[in-house]
Amino acid sequence: MAPQLGLFVNPSADRYRDTLAMVELAERGGLDLIGIQDHPYQRAFFDTFALIGDLLARTERLRIFPDVANLPLRHPALLAKQAASLDLMSGGRFELGLGAGALWDRVATMAGPKRTPGQGVEALEEAIQIIRAGWAGEQIVNFDGNYYPLEGWEPGPLPAHRIGIWLGAYKPRMLRLTGRLADGWIPSLGRMDADAMAENRKLIDAAAEKAGRDPADILSLVNVSGEVTDGERGEGLLDGPPEHWIETLRGLTERLGLGAIILPATSVEQVERLVNEVAPGLRG
Repeated sequence: MAPQLGLFVNPSADRYRDTLAMVELAERGGLDLIGIQDHPYQRAFFDTFALIGDLLARTERLRIFPDVANLPLRHPALLAKQAASLDLMSGGRFELGLGAGALWDRVATMAGPKRTPGQGVEALEEAIQIIRAGWAGEQIVNFDGNYYPLEGWEPGPLPAHRIGIWLGAYKPRMLRLTGRLADGWIPSLGRMDADAMAENRKLIDAAAEKAGRDPADILSLVNVSGEVTDGERGEGLLDGPPEHWIETLRGLTERLGLGAIILPATSVEQVERLVNEVAPGLRG
């Protein structure tokens, strides 16, 4: 089965018009997903969730997700409400990418916590439980957490569909958490090469089986980067003509069992080439 295809969008305020043009190309070209990075402390960026709401209102078929949401600066109870609201208003087209957090000094400038990597994973596990509880239709949610204690929380509204929680995970503890609790895994090719992705997927699958889950229920997505060119191959794994992109991504899909590939939205011209010259070959 051909993988779903999407774009990885930069939420820079000064690129807003280009962002609209690229997302329109994705919508008309039959792509499936738009992922938007989330760095609230980056002064040049729009708020990711505000941009997602705008793009969902402008499209009819694309599913859109934060790639990935900055949990330390977004309380999980509020995340649950934001996600359900966007999903309901768009007719079930929101998914939730989540990360444990990074760049803790930048997080601290916005009064966010400074956590160790281990604490970040523990907080993420609590957050997933809280978010799922918020979407379960309960009238009242109490949660005895170390990081997110809740008492008397009244969640709602309910989302339009079962929103997927996709984790950006790289280290063993996060990978095991993905296997136990998540619906998808979304690393970036570049931070992790294909060999490491194959080995780390084994950790996810083993953790899923240990938790009594079917590993096949956990979607493998990947963010990729590169430039479509007319000439010979460049230095990057994907730099080169459309045929090289198609051949390389087909090989990665087969080897890694990819369910979705998130392509780079670096410019309107590049997205035109990806939509018109690369995507049809991957679908075929």
